[in-house]
Amino acid sequence: MEKLTDLLIEKTSKTPRIELKYSSGEISLTGRSLPENATRVYEPVLNWVSNYVIQPQPVTNLRLNVEYFNTSSSLWISKIVKTLTRINNPDYRLMVHIYIPLEEYDDMKQSADIRDSFTPITDILQDSIPEVSLKLYATDDASTVIRDALVLF
Repeated sequence: MEKLTDLLIEKTSKTPRIELKYSSGEISLTGRSLPENATRVYEPVLNWVSNYVIQPQPVTNLRLNVEYFNTSSSLWISKIVKTLTRINNPDYRLMVHIYIPLEEYDDMKQSADIRDSFTPITDILQDSIPEVSLKLYATDDASTVIRDALVLF
Protein backbone atom coordinates (compact mmCIF):
# COMPACT_ATOMS: atom_id res chain seq x y z
CA MET A 1 0.00 0.00 0.00
CA GLU A 2 1.32 3.42 -0.86
CA LYS A 3 1.63 5.89 2.01
CA LEU A 4 -1.50 7.87 2.74
CA THR A 5 -1.38 11.61 2.32
CA ASP A 6 -3.20 14.00 4.59
CA LEU A 7 -6.64 15.15 3.54
CA LEU A 8 -8.14 18.53 4.38
CA ILE A 9 -11.69 19.53 3.53
CA GLU A 10 -12.40 23.15 4.41
CA LYS A 11 -15.61 23.96 6.22
CA THR A 12 -18.54 25.71 4.61
CA SER A 13 -21.74 27.07 6.11
CA LYS A 14 -23.20 23.54 5.86
CA THR A 15 -20.19 21.25 6.24
CA PRO A 16 -17.51 20.77 8.90
CA ARG A 17 -13.78 21.24 8.53
CA ILE A 18 -12.39 17.73 8.15
CA GLU A 19 -8.72 17.03 8.81
CA LEU A 20 -7.20 13.60 8.27
CA LYS A 21 -3.52 13.45 9.23
CA TYR A 22 -1.84 10.12 8.65
CA SER A 23 1.51 10.69 10.39
CA SER A 24 -0.08 11.82 13.66
CA GLY A 25 -3.18 9.60 13.54
CA GLU A 26 -5.40 12.68 13.98
CA ILE A 27 -8.87 12.66 12.45
CA SER A 28 -11.08 15.65 13.24
CA LEU A 29 -14.46 17.00 12.24
CA THR A 30 -15.22 20.53 13.41
CA GLY A 31 -18.31 22.65 12.75
CA ARG A 32 -21.84 22.05 11.49
CA SER A 33 -22.76 19.12 9.26
CA LEU A 34 -25.91 19.78 7.29
CA PRO A 35 -24.89 18.92 3.72
CA GLU A 36 -27.55 18.37 1.10
CA ASN A 37 -25.38 15.59 -0.33
CA ALA A 38 -23.61 13.89 2.59
CA THR A 39 -22.16 11.24 0.28
CA ARG A 40 -20.16 13.86 -1.60
CA VAL A 41 -18.70 15.16 1.67
CA TYR A 42 -18.12 11.93 3.58
CA GLU A 43 -17.37 9.29 0.95
CA PRO A 44 -13.78 10.55 0.42
CA VAL A 45 -13.35 10.57 4.21
CA LEU A 46 -14.60 7.00 4.56
CA ASN A 47 -12.32 5.90 1.71
CA TRP A 48 -9.34 7.55 3.44
CA VAL A 49 -10.21 5.93 6.79
CA SER A 50 -10.66 2.53 5.10
CA ASN A 51 -7.10 2.83 3.78
CA TYR A 52 -5.81 4.22 7.09
CA VAL A 53 -6.93 1.18 9.12
CA ILE A 54 -4.72 -1.06 6.98
CA GLN A 55 -1.56 0.66 8.32
CA PRO A 56 -2.69 2.85 11.23
CA GLN A 57 -0.67 4.74 13.79
CA PRO A 58 -0.39 3.11 17.27
CA VAL A 59 -2.74 5.81 18.64
CA THR A 60 -5.60 7.20 16.59
CA ASN A 61 -7.45 10.29 17.83
CA LEU A 62 -10.91 10.87 16.41
CA ARG A 63 -12.07 14.36 17.40
CA LEU A 64 -15.76 15.08 16.93
CA ASN A 65 -16.46 18.74 17.55
CA VAL A 66 -19.64 18.84 15.49
CA GLU A 67 -22.10 21.32 16.96
CA TYR A 68 -25.03 20.11 14.88
CA PHE A 69 -25.49 17.34 12.32
CA ASN A 70 -28.35 15.96 10.27
CA THR A 71 -29.41 12.32 9.97
CA SER A 72 -27.41 11.59 6.83
CA SER A 73 -24.28 13.03 8.46
CA SER A 74 -24.79 10.86 11.53
CA LEU A 75 -24.98 7.76 9.33
CA TRP A 76 -21.69 8.64 7.63
CA ILE A 77 -19.99 9.51 10.93
CA SER A 78 -21.15 6.14 12.30
CA LYS A 79 -19.62 4.38 9.27
CA ILE A 80 -16.34 6.20 9.88
CA VAL A 81 -16.29 5.23 13.57
CA LYS A 82 -17.21 1.62 12.73
CA THR A 83 -14.36 1.46 10.21
CA LEU A 84 -11.88 2.76 12.80
CA THR A 85 -12.89 -0.06 15.16
CA ARG A 86 -11.48 -2.46 12.57
CA ILE A 87 -7.89 -1.39 13.20
CA ASN A 88 -6.54 -4.91 13.34
CA ASN A 89 -4.19 -4.63 16.30
CA PRO A 90 -5.38 -5.12 19.89
CA ASP A 91 -2.29 -3.25 21.16
CA TYR A 92 -3.31 -0.08 19.32
CA ARG A 93 -5.59 2.56 20.80
CA LEU A 94 -8.55 4.46 19.39
CA MET A 95 -9.33 7.63 21.36
CA VAL A 96 -12.71 9.18 20.55
CA HIS A 97 -12.89 12.82 21.69
CA ILE A 98 -16.37 14.37 21.80
CA TYR A 99 -16.91 18.07 22.39
CA ILE A 100 -20.30 19.14 23.76
CA PRO A 101 -21.79 22.30 25.30
CA LEU A 102 -21.21 22.74 29.03
CA GLU A 103 -24.93 22.44 29.86
CA GLU A 104 -25.21 19.04 28.15
CA TYR A 105 -22.00 17.88 29.80
CA ASP A 106 -23.29 18.83 33.26
CA ASP A 107 -26.59 17.02 32.60
CA MET A 108 -24.70 13.87 31.58
CA LYS A 109 -22.40 13.99 34.60
CA GLN A 110 -25.50 13.92 36.83
CA SER A 111 -26.84 10.77 35.19
CA ALA A 112 -26.10 7.40 36.77
CA ASP A 113 -23.81 6.23 33.99
CA ILE A 114 -22.36 8.65 31.48
CA ARG A 115 -21.89 5.75 29.03
CA ASP A 116 -25.67 5.42 28.72
CA SER A 117 -25.75 8.87 27.13
CA PHE A 118 -23.62 7.59 24.27
CA THR A 119 -25.31 4.25 23.64
CA PRO A 120 -25.21 4.55 19.82
CA ILE A 121 -21.47 5.18 19.91
CA THR A 122 -20.77 2.61 22.61
CA ASP A 123 -22.72 0.02 20.62
CA ILE A 124 -20.41 0.65 17.65
CA LEU A 125 -17.30 0.55 19.85
CA GLN A 126 -18.34 -2.63 21.69
CA ASP A 127 -16.68 -5.10 19.31
CA SER A 128 -13.65 -2.96 18.58
CA ILE A 129 -10.32 -4.67 17.95
CA PRO A 130 -8.10 -1.82 19.22
CA GLU A 131 -8.36 -0.58 22.79
CA VAL A 132 -10.94 2.24 22.90
CA SER A 133 -11.36 5.25 25.16
CA LEU A 134 -13.97 7.98 24.98
CA LYS A 135 -13.14 11.44 26.28
CA LEU A 136 -15.81 14.09 26.73
CA TYR A 137 -15.08 17.78 26.71
CA ALA A 138 -17.42 20.49 27.98
CA THR A 139 -17.10 23.67 25.95
CA ASP A 140 -18.33 27.21 26.40
CA ASP A 141 -19.86 29.44 23.70
CA ALA A 142 -16.38 30.24 22.37
CA SER A 143 -15.59 26.49 22.03
CA THR A 144 -13.06 26.68 24.86
CA VAL A 145 -12.76 23.44 26.83
CA ILE A 146 -13.97 23.99 30.40
CA ARG A 147 -14.09 20.42 31.76
CA ASP A 148 -13.39 16.88 30.61
CA ALA A 149 -14.05 13.29 31.60
CA LEU A 150 -12.53 10.02 30.43
CA VAL A 151 -14.83 7.05 29.84
CA LEU A 152 -13.05 3.71 29.47
CA PHE A 153 -14.41 0.60 27.76
